Amino acid sequence: MKVCVVGAGAIGGLVASGFARAGHEVSLVARGAHLDALRAKGLTFISGERREVFRLRASDDPSEFGAHDTVFICLKTPSIAAMLPRLAPLVARDTVVVPAINGLPWWYFYKEGGKLDGQPVSCLDPAGTLFRALDPRHILGCVVHAAAQVAEPGVVRHTAGREFLIGEPDRAKSARAGRLVDAMNAAGFEARLAGDIRLEIWVKLVGNLSYNPVAALALAHMNDIHGSEPLLALVRAIMEEGMRVAEAYGARIPVTVEERIAIAKKLAGAKISMHQDIERRRPLEVDAIVGAVAELARKAGIATPMTDAIHALIAERAKHLDR
Repeated sequence: MKVCVVGAGAIGGLVASGFARAGHEVSLVARGAHLDALRAKGLTFISGERREVFRLRASDDPSEFGAHDTVFICLKTPSIAAMLPRLAPLVARDTVVVPAINGLPWWYFYKEGGKLDGQPVSCLDPAGTLFRALDPRHILGCVVHAAAQVAEPGVVRHTAGREFLIGEPDRAKSARAGRLVDAMNAAGFEARLAGDIRLEIWVKLVGNLSYNPVAALALAHMNDIHGSEPLLALVRAIMEEGMRVAEAYGARIPVTVEERIAIAKKLAGAKISMHQDIERRRPLEVDAIVGAVAELARKAGIATPMTDAIHALIAERAKHLDR
């Protein structure tokens, strides 16, 4: 299988190394110092005591690679709008595109089946340009339960998990989804078909919605949040609001708030993604993780005062990353 990983950073490096190890033809789209290192030294992947180096084609220009069977988009969400139109050379008639991204995806209402079927999420795709840039029939939904980090340019360190949930936007059990899951499992991932990928998106999102902006604003590790009753109360309130919004769109979260918090406590002293982005002065995934939930709450007529407050704060903080 020909696989292109667009955004060959932390999760992209994990995906690329797995497929390369299994013998697939893998291409990487990256930029800057990371790209320079990938070209010069290859992709170094570290997991536990294992250290591997993969010599793979890498470029900042997708048009150099031609059509692929599968394209994984592993970008931070603020980078997607600029990159998506550039992916056309990678996509043939039967190419599968897998956005392995955080938060609510821009394609959320494609074949969703409700009254908003086919509509864009305004804060993610205000003019519908993402739908026009990539025909959504190519998309397979994906939720990632794995963690990795770019330790230095060209070097990706795997820190936890290998679970990938894959599902069709129309909830069908398609042959193409089954083939991808089989290929990923053969490549050492823990992949499975999701009966309703949107439910899985919400299960992850209610955790990101509540923990990420709090961690970023407070510069708090996970154990700092869990050791502070005021911060934990804030997380709990935002999570409760997120679950109500999810349920309004047909996604009933199968765990309670306290059970979801118990899952988060397993991350112990981790520094989660938005906290890392704040420290590294990288664009924050505010719209996908927080703004989209606030938007859907308004559409459904659900009051989310704590989510709205944290959204206002983190959105303003994102404007001042140079401070």
